[in-house]
Amino acid sequence: MLRHARKLARRFLLSVAVFAIGHACAPQAAAQPASTSPPERTAADVAQPAGWDAELTMAEPVDLDPDPRVLEIDLEARIAELEILPGTRTPAWTYNGALPGPLIRARVGDRLVVHFKNSLPEATTIHWHGLRVPNAMDGAPGLTQEPIPPGGTFEYAFTLGDAGTYWYHPHFNSPHQVARGLYGAILVEDPSDPDAFGDDLVVMLSDIALNEDGSFKPSDRGGAFGDLFGREGDILLVNGKVRPTLSVRAGKQQRWRVVNAAITRYFPIALRHHSWVRLGGDNGLAARSEVIPRTVLPPSERADLVFTPEGPPGETQTMYWMPVDRGAGTATGRGRIPLMDIAATTDPPVAPVAIPDRLREIAPIDLADAVEHTLTLTIQDDAPREDMMGINGIAHSHMLEARVGETHVWTVVNATDFDHPFHLHGYFFQVLDDARVPEWKDTVNVPARTELRLALTFDERPGMWMDVPLPHPRPRRGRHDGPPARAPAGRGERARRAHGARRRPALRAQARLGVEGLPDHSRNARRR
Repeated sequence: MLRHARKLARRFLLSVAVFAIGHACAPQAAAQPASTSPPERTAADVAQPAGWDAELTMAEPVDLDPDPRVLEIDLEARIAELEILPGTRTPAWTYNGALPGPLIRARVGDRLVVHFKNSLPEATTIHWHGLRVPNAMDGAPGLTQEPIPPGGTFEYAFTLGDAGTYWYHPHFNSPHQVARGLYGAILVEDPSDPDAFGDDLVVMLSDIALNEDGSFKPSDRGGAFGDLFGREGDILLVNGKVRPTLSVRAGKQQRWRVVNAAITRYFPIALRHHSWVRLGGDNGLAARSEVIPRTVLPPSERADLVFTPEGPPGETQTMYWMPVDRGAGTATGRGRIPLMDIAATTDPPVAPVAIPDRLREIAPIDLADAVEHTLTLTIQDDAPREDMMGINGIAHSHMLEARVGETHVWTVVNATDFDHPFHLHGYFFQVLDDARVPEWKDTVNVPARTELRLALTFDERPGMWMDVPLPHPRPRRGRHDGPPARAPAGRGERARRAHGARRRPALRAQARLGVEGLPDHSRNARRR
């Protein structure tokens, strides 16, 4: 009974991206909502409005294990007929028949066991995006596991060692499968987080490409430009819903855990006359909170935000998607799209509580003896369509090597004309930029014609890993996201083919990262 009560209590805390106002150097005191007289009660004195998140609630899986520190679940990938557009049915690709898939909620240190079954008409895997899992659990076909065929099963099991907001999705034909609905959120809670952050709400942003009758639009629409730039859906979704409504009370803070689950679309997070307090992003809290007017999430990135509703009681505001200029004219001629309505109750405003300035200690990575690499994201216009995108001019894959215990500094150069998110499997990194608040990340946007320096330490978990620029669309029919055989870096296209690399209808640039198990501390810093 005690364990059951704990489970219920945990599930009662739904995650909400919280936008608050404050001061950057003192504890972040959220701005007072507009009112003719000072509010007499604080946010700590009142609850959220009844049914405040009803339209955004995501299903949670049944826990099969009585141990309160083990979350054991069944997860099935299957096609389910869902009503996304009013009056139509869409054969969505889902986990457990839901869009998004079940919200996996656990505490830091819990063990997660997933009994997975593939009931799709093609193979698939699950990648646990951002989680530092053992190599065999990473879900990268061709590197860490074989694709799971239709009717096949696989057991994923690992300990959740890091608090934060994560998500899960396929890594087999992922642009096709994710775009049709295969994604879900993971919330790893830290019981020591202050109550001042507000009530949790997980917000999964995505899009989907549908015809008026609810059927899917072709996966290869947009031709070669779609291959390079990626493909956006024309229907925007928040937790699988079109333009849902969130109920709020002026001054009552909410903690939004925002995930961009779209394969290509960038999502700006902004609301007129509001600011936000950013607590962190991909991998838990940042070193300190900061007040921001807005933020933009590229595909796969997450944000941990405090939202403080403002404005008069009874008012409804609309949050819009606004065009994001990724380069190459991607914002030209595009208008805003309603994303979500935020309806304030008629209850009198309350005074927001202060948000701490300092959140946790994040020591900078020691760069002494760091191994340096340069990864340049390239597009070769004169190459065959499936070979245009590459890293350091090599299509499909570029090999890196590391040893457990080494520290690396990667300079990621975006030599293309539009922004690319960059994601690393299996490890966290720090962005070497003094203008940024220190934090741990696994996904970062690299703007067009710029570069970022990333520092990372290979602490454990040897094996073959992947780091990729996103989005990674795949024209026409799909195949797994793992690489075929490769020639050593630098031999060029002719040598790559002679080495046995098979041609495939896939457009993907990725770096294969081999992490050896035995550290060698005798090597000095060097550039490769």
